[in-house]
Amino acid sequence: MNFTAQLARAESVNDSVLCVGLDPDPAKFPGSWKDDPARIFDFCATIVDATKDLVIAFKPQIAYFAAHRAEEALERLIAHIHKVAPDVPVILDAKRGDIGSTAEQYAREVFERYRADAVTLSPFMGYDSIEPYLRYEGKGAILLCRTSNPGGDDLQAQQLVGGDALFERIARLAQGAWNRTGQLALVVGATYPAEIERVRQLAPTLPLLIPGIGAQGGDAMATVRAGWRPDAPIIVSSSRAVLYASRGDNFAQAARSAANAARNELNTARLAVHPRGSIQA
Repeated sequence: MNFTAQLARAESVNDSVLCVGLDPDPAKFPGSWKDDPARIFDFCATIVDATKDLVIAFKPQIAYFAAHRAEEALERLIAHIHKVAPDVPVILDAKRGDIGSTAEQYAREVFERYRADAVTLSPFMGYDSIEPYLRYEGKGAILLCRTSNPGGDDLQAQQLVGGDALFERIARLAQGAWNRTGQLALVVGATYPAEIERVRQLAPTLPLLIPGIGAQGGDAMATVRAGWRPDAPIIVSSSRAVLYASRGDNFAQAARSAANAARNELNTARLAVHPRGSIQA
């Protein structure tokens, strides 16, 4: 099953557009696990087990593992997700952005070593930086388009010859000439709902990965209204608000409660936008 089909299935099976980001910070781990990088797998696997029926995807961030020499834990974690949540795709948040043989090695790392279903990429170097990932049949490539950080304006909002802002040009290319396998998606931050709506206009069928709800303050209703369509999925990511809902022994249940609350809020918004927005409603 290819990435876009996996998303559609997970959205239906779990009645969800919520993605839980897995950004393990040992300094925030509960109880005796605090400050212990050896517990990275245990912590993340516990979160996965607690939320696996509430999400459209999981999104481990590679830097949080590599910084603690925990790449093996990342391999084990993705294998664990595939085992316990086979309907839920794994997006490796790596934001790679190179070309040629280097990009080929990064693609091999993502899809052969870690066995992720999709990866985030920077398209700054153009199609050459994307093409090596598209050689992996059915795998998703999610391109940075309009990110949630204030500094994104430095480049993404700049007007090009022809009138498009840079982020608009990326959206057009991803919907069109670059999408040769049908497995491209775009990253658009929840803190910019007007830009989400504009990207959706330019890329009406692409999945949108939308970080920024929860701790970053993005609004669920505005996000869903701008980006979600019954035939065009959104993947709304929340990390810290779920992972660190409690620092106590009840952290798994607290994470589940936080994820369920976010899922329900997003589903309420989907129902407001479209009467059949929540599959199980």
